[in-house]
Formats: sequence, C-alpha cells, structure tokens
Amino acid sequence: MTRRSRNLPQPAGVHVQPHHLHLGSSVCASFLITGYPAEVGPTWLEPLLSWPGRLDVSVHLQPVDPATAADRLRRQRARMESGRRIADQRGAIADPYLDAAADDAANLAERVARGATKLFRTGLYVTVHAATETELLDACRQVRAAAASVLLDAQPATFRQTQAWTTTLPLGVDDLHMARTMDTASLAAAFPLASADLPQPLRGDPAPAGGSLYGLNPATGGIVWWDRFAQDNHNTVVLARSGAGKSYLIKLETLRSLYQGTHVTVIDPEDEYTRLAHAVGGTVIALGAPGVRINPFDIPTGDTRPDAYTRRLLFAHTAVTVLLGSDQVTPADRASLDRALISSYQQTGITPDPDTWHRPAPLLRDLTNSLAADTDPTARTLAARLQPWATGTHRHLFDGPTTHTTSSHLTVWSLRHLPDELHAIGTLLALDATWRTVDTPPPAGIRPPQRVVVVDEAWLLMRDGEGARFLHRMAKAARKRRAGLTVVTQDAADLLSSDLGLAVVSNAATQILMRQAPQAIDAVADTFALTAGERHYLLSASQGQGLLVAGGSRVAFAQVASDAEHQLCATGADDADL
Repeated sequence: MTRRSRNLPQPAGVHVQPHHLHLGSSVCASFLITGYPAEVGPTWLEPLLSWPGRLDVSVHLQPVDPATAADRLRRQRARMESGRRIADQRGAIADPYLDAAADDAANLAERVARGATKLFRTGLYVTVHAATETELLDACRQVRAAAASVLLDAQPATFRQTQAWTTTLPLGVDDLHMARTMDTASLAAAFPLASADLPQPLRGDPAPAGGSLYGLNPATGGIVWWDRFAQDNHNTVVLARSGAGKSYLIKLETLRSLYQGTHVTVIDPEDEYTRLAHAVGGTVIALGAPGVRINPFDIPTGDTRPDAYTRRLLFAHTAVTVLLGSDQVTPADRASLDRALISSYQQTGITPDPDTWHRPAPLLRDLTNSLAADTDPTARTLAARLQPWATGTHRHLFDGPTTHTTSSHLTVWSLRHLPDELHAIGTLLALDATWRTVDTPPPAGIRPPQRVVVVDEAWLLMRDGEGARFLHRMAKAARKRRAGLTVVTQDAADLLSSDLGLAVVSNAATQILMRQAPQAIDAVADTFALTAGERHYLLSASQGQGLLVAGGSRVAFAQVASDAEHQLCATGADDADL
C-alpha cells in the first residue's frame, strides 16, 4: 500500500461474500449491465440516476479507432449479408430481426465513414448500498426493476463483487471488462448524468437561507425549493390555462414569502386574496367600492428626487392614454394634454420647486377644466372625451384625493367592484401606487425590505399598449429596488404573440408553466424550447402540477400545502382537490 493510498478514506474492513460485500457497518452489491435496448431515447439512464436510495452508477468509455471500427463493421455486415443470402437460397422466410440489424449496421458504417459519429467500448456498472442485508435485498430488487423498465438487463457480479465495487469507485479502472460498443448519439442521450431534481448544495456548503417551497417532484419525490431573490433578477412569469391552479400557487408563495419578512402587493381582479389578507393582518383596497379613490396626479410623499415632478407628469400622460385608448391618442392630443397638465399643477401651486410638492395635487376634473379653457380645438375635444371619468358616470374612482396608502406588509388591490371599462386603468393605478412605494428611496441607514408585486390576470393590462409598456418598465427596473414582479396570466398565446409580452417573459429569471390549452401549446413550446416530453406533461398535467423553468434548471412539481395553508388559499370548488 502506497503512502497516497493510505491517506485516502477507506472502510473499517471489507468482508467479501459471493453476492455482496460488507463495508464496515454497511453492505453493498454490484451489478453489471449486460443487455441494452435496440434504441434509446434522451436521458435513458434517468430511471437509475433518479432512484431515491444510495446508488453508484459508473460508465467506462474507451474510444474505438475509426479504422478498427470500419473494419469490424465491414466484417459484421459481411456475416449478416451472408446469412441473408443463404436463407434466400434455401427458400427460408426472411428474418425481420436480421434485416433490421443489417440495415442498422449499414447506416452506422456510413456515418462512421463520413465522420458523423464515433464508436466507444462502453461498460455500465452499478453498486447498491444499504444498512443491512435485508434492506439490500429489497433495494436490489427495486434497482433491477428500474433498469428493466428501460430494457436494461442488470446481472449480479457473482463471485466478482470486489472487482465490481472497485469498478464503480471514482478510480477510472474497469476490472470487469463487460463492454458494449455504442455510437456517439447513444452515449450523448445518457447525459447529463444528473437527476430531475434541482441542484442541491454541495457537501460542506451552507444551506440556502431564503427561498420558498413550490412542491414535490412527482417523478422522484424530491423537494422543489426555489429562491427567486438569488437569481439574476427577481421576476416570475406564471402561464397556465384556467383551472390549472395558478392562483392557488401564487397564494401559497405569498403566504410563505410573508413568513420570511417579504412585503407583498397583489393586483387582484377577482377578489381571491381578500381572505388571506384579512387572516395575516394585511390591507385590502377595493377599487370601485364607495369612498375609495385614487388620484393619479399625486406626487409621492417623501420623494425628494429632482425629477419627481417630471415623473408624475409622464405617468399622467400614461394614465390618460390608457383611459382613452392607446390608438386613439394622437401627437396633437399629447401636446394639448401636456399643456393642460402643467397648467393644472400650477393652479394648485405645484411647480418644479420641491418645496411645493406637499400641496394637494390636482384632480382629473381640474385637468378637464384646463383642457376646456384651452383655445386649441384639439384640447376641447380631449376634454369632452375625458368627461365620463372626470364628472360623469365613471368619476367615483377619481373624484377626490387618494384615500388609502400602501404601507402594509400585504396589500391587496381588489378590482372586482370596478366595471370592465375601468379594469385596465384600475390595474395601472394600483401598479403605480405600488411602484411609488418601491421606488421611493428609504431614509438614510435603513435597508428596504424585499418586495414582491403580483399582477394576477395580467392580460387585462397587457392588451393596452401603454399599460404593457408600464409593466415592461417595471419588470426591468424592479431588481435594483430589491423587488420582484410576478406576472400571472391564462392567455399565454396573447402574451407571447406581442413584443412587449415576450420582453416581460425574457426579463423573468423564474418561469412557471402549468397545464396549457392545446391551442397555446405550440407558442409556449417554441418560446421555452420545450422537449416532447415536457410538452406532453403540460398538456396532461393535473391541477396543481407544473414545470419550473429557470436558466438551465427544469423540474416538474406538484403543489403541497398544510391544512392551515389550504384553508387560506382555497377559494373555490376547483381548489378543494389540491
């Protein structure tokens, strides 16, 4: 024994048996793969690699010289062709297996000759570990069954357990020499040698401090735990058809984020988060309810940046454009609107001087009066178009100063009481109020909390050009404010068919796909580069199941919740089965 080998970790003792080994206080048994399927698909080693017990899988590769490979294939083809001709001369029925093997050999020989593939002598061996012999027998049965599920024949290395065990150690030595010739494509389909679970911390690395439980991997039973704030950006996109369980998932994530001190704001079009907000002491702002008003012209309190006044003017342009429709506002309308906005602020005593920003901001009816007083006919037409929201039937949302603030750890903007004509502007106003809270610099020496902004049913805002652009700007700028934007929608095709929608998706480091409609699966598969298996999974996924896509990580999950969480997150009969 050399000095180097004495320094390596070694078992206390090795007791050799014909069918297994005793390694100190544990036992192990080794197998060699002697039978392979005629064709293999992607990740054909996955049943072995994802087996939940301790299993060592060793693949030994030895390249075959191209000249040697060509000579062997030529002789193999000659034997097969000779057998076929002899059968023809005797009048025997053609052997379909021999015909298939001859065609495969001819195809492989052509690819080797063209340099399109190479051949390797491949040995595949596995070692199963357990605490006792009884557990080892059960584990061996499971491993052989997992191998048989993909037509791999695992045979025990009887009376050669020591050589088989050392072969599966990371020594690079094959003491069994039970190899099978494979081409490059077959070997490439076996990689990467990793399970379907998310990567775990290496031994010795500290456990992650943040993150949220998304569920369990239905294939391996592993825990799907993901920290959005540890990624390049903190945004998330959730795409799913109606009834797939996306709102239930977001409510679970919201509740678990609150446990860790994260502040959450939800744009809730269907009043689904109200019970959760009341249970955790949050704030519910029901836009459209009597007495609830939002003034889009308010300058954020405490914002002392020199461009705060200009920012408010720009957002006022966006709000009015959403009210009137992006395609209905001309450049002449924008010029008239800009003059009227400046005039309205001046009439209330607000100028670019920060000392005037604490004064009450003008209202929408003040803007309408300024437009009506303008001598430009375009301005007067614009004033008439704004009358329904300023003094008409839709005035209640804007007819007064802002009545609510967003300082709670959980703020829910409920839009259910708004008429359909005000859903887009209501979503925009809620986002703006939220963004003002996120964007306003904190006092010196105070670190702002992590924040998550959830926009449920984002298609309501994405269908409007100005609203979509506002959401895009928010997605790009949220990371610098320790904030993450969560965009949830059931109209995946509409989101992915627009440039702004694709930009929002590309600015989300975490992407969650749940059950998809057949009409939208093509767009989803092209955008996220889904495999055929992932495509089928999203079409047939049960309620509460989904696919987490984040960079190079892709893992399926099924939601899990405690009884207390379920009572808070379930809002209807569809959620009762989750």
